[in-house]
Amino acid sequence: MQTFVAVSVYLLLNGVLVCSDLRRGLLPDRFTCPLLWSGLLLCSLMTPALLADKLWGAALGYAGFALIYWAYRLLRRREGLGYGDVKFLAALGAWHGWQPLCALVFIAAALACVFTALRALCHGNLGAIKNPLPFGPFLSGAGLIVGWYAYSEQAFIVQL
Repeated sequence: MQTFVAVSVYLLLNGVLVCSDLRRGLLPDRFTCPLLWSGLLLCSLMTPALLADKLWGAALGYAGFALIYWAYRLLRRREGLGYGDVKFLAALGAWHGWQPLCALVFIAAALACVFTALRALCHGNLGAIKNPLPFGPFLSGAGLIVGWYAYSEQAFIVQL
């Protein structure tokens, strides 16, 4: 039952964030913060031994994307990454821990590249690449892939 509640909270908040990012290009704090805190709270209740990993995941996810955000902003004098993406990665780090953060970012970037290439091919020009691209849906997709992989790996080990 606890796992059902955790997965439901995770999927619901991820879905709301994806819809918000697609519609308005925003990942509001009123959804990223509950995603982060629910991940930490549920971890402390269900698997307290992993809480340190989740705290490090949140901190490193935030710090990594904040560094990219500020470096790009200082160099280019404009945003290249929204600050909601910074908080969203911190929330995903709170749910998944620090270990899969690099894979999560790589998968999200790969999904965004494939989507952008397909969009450019479908439109027949490269103008589609210049438009701002909401990154939240790709972070969410990467989070689902990482979560599914971790769950299937855990289920395989339990079967042994």
